[in-house]
Amino acid sequence: MNERTILKLQLPTDPLWVKNVVESNIQEILTDHAFCEQKAASNAITLIVQNPQLSDLVQEMAALVQEEMDHFKRVHDIILERGFVLGRERKDDYVNELRKFMVTGGSRSVQLIDRLLLSAMIEARSCERFKVMSEHINDQQLSEFYHELMISEATHYSTFIRLAKKYADGIDVDKRWKEFLDYEAQVIQNYGKSETIHG
Repeated sequence: MNERTILKLQLPTDPLWVKNVVESNIQEILTDHAFCEQKAASNAITLIVQNPQLSDLVQEMAALVQEEMDHFKRVHDIILERGFVLGRERKDDYVNELRKFMVTGGSRSVQLIDRLLLSAMIEARSCERFKVMSEHINDQQLSEFYHELMISEATHYSTFIRLAKKYADGIDVDKRWKEFLDYEAQVIQNYGKSETIHG
């Protein structure tokens, strides 16, 4: 998978992040990853609560919640297998910065599209990070695990983009997505140095 083409991300993660940060902080990375999955499930639940009248969205988000919590449990299983304990939830500065780009106010449609595109953006970067980890980590179990999850994240990204276009209601989704990509390219320049999935 060429993430630059498929995901349209403008700035790739330096593989040295895996060697210099991830491999020496496996327990930290796994804890952060577990909470990323939990937050993704929570986001899908929020989309259901805010848009109960959109039956297709509700169905897709219900399935996503199950998948994200399955991923959470699988990460937690690996944590336990390795003799670790799930640590405290980490603040996700990357996601918090992306949230600043979301429209405040405006119609429900505008807010929905921005939330779907924010979700797509997070899934796209997670997918790209998982790909880099799967290709460069010196750990067979985690290499295979992150390759599998990379494919899953790419599917989630596509789901959010598709739903945004379905419920666009006159909004130019492609234009707004390009704006998100440009903003993310600025944000991500400050990351790739810490022991978190988006760090």
